[in-house]
Amino acid sequence: MAGPVSVGAVRGMGRALLAPSLLSADLMNVKGSVEALGGAWDWLHVDVMDGHFVPNITFGPGFVRSLRRGFPDAFLDVHLMADAPEDFVEDFASAGADLMCVHVEASRHLHRLLSSIREAGVMVGLAVNPATPVEWTFPVLHMVDLVLVMSVNPGFGGQKFIPETMNKTLELFRRREAEKLEFLIEMDGGIGEDNCRELVRNGCDVLVAGSAVLGAKDPGEAASRIMSMLGR
Repeated sequence: MAGPVSVGAVRGMGRALLAPSLLSADLMNVKGSVEALGGAWDWLHVDVMDGHFVPNITFGPGFVRSLRRGFPDAFLDVHLMADAPEDFVEDFASAGADLMCVHVEASRHLHRLLSSIREAGVMVGLAVNPATPVEWTFPVLHMVDLVLVMSVNPGFGGQKFIPETMNKTLELFRRREAEKLEFLIEMDGGIGEDNCRELVRNGCDVLVAGSAVLGAKDPGEAASRIMSMLGR
């Protein structure tokens, strides 16, 4: 069911959430793409790319601001794939992001960056690329609401899932339990009907799906099938 589902509420649900990636939306009609889902979504995932950290350029704060106007009750999950992410925190916070996810690889002063996101009144996410050891996240797990495990190399939609990344979700799940932490585990890249159940069994709380949902002939039907497989 569409609408604002908070980070705190997800752990109590005992079921994974679906976050369609707007990278796969019809950019001439983003609102129509979301409405075509027929309410079969939980969060909206916004991939922000700067052309430096990844070889692509996508959305800016103005896009997030427009989403907030068009979907005032939506939970906007903003993924910053950008060098110097600290330069963008205030702009995306004021634009209406609910959660801002930055890359562990992108900042020399990660503690300061995560603190600045929290101080901006936005939930804090930390992303890790496929080739980056998940252990890089461990020193700051107590500071975050969510860890995003990239299961493809970031930059483009429609890529094939990298199966080795699933080990990271298990490691994060075990670490979370051992340290009695509350962060969510999100995965993004190559996710669809063929692997969504396995990902949840391996610790995922939030699944980002782009081409498998918004790129489908019938996005609403595709999203509903995945949500059904997630026990929704």
